Amino acid sequence: MKKIKEIKDNALINISVNKTFYLMVKSLSFYLFKSVEVEDKDAYLKELLTKEFKELNELQRSIYTTILLIVEIEKNAQETDQMEEKDIDFNKENTKQG
Repeated sequence: MKKIKEIKDNALINISVNKTFYLMVKSLSFYLFKSVEVEDKDAYLKELLTKEFKELNELQRSIYTTILLIVEIEKNAQETDQMEEKDIDFNKENTKQG
């Protein structure tokens, strides 16, 4: 048996996140979500967010974790006035990806 180090059960860790890290987490979330093979992805997300974590499979846990991280980053950015609005042309975005 080997010993490992991990944070304590009652620990609350604050980390600084820059935009690059935030975009990487969003990209990871989209990548994971693309691998979901269901017809109704909206219903899938709603179900994912209402289930207990222990009831989720590995993919669902990964998606759920990235969603929580994104929400927390955006919440903190909003509270510290570090969010900005920008216009996105969805037609151009879809052309780039497609």
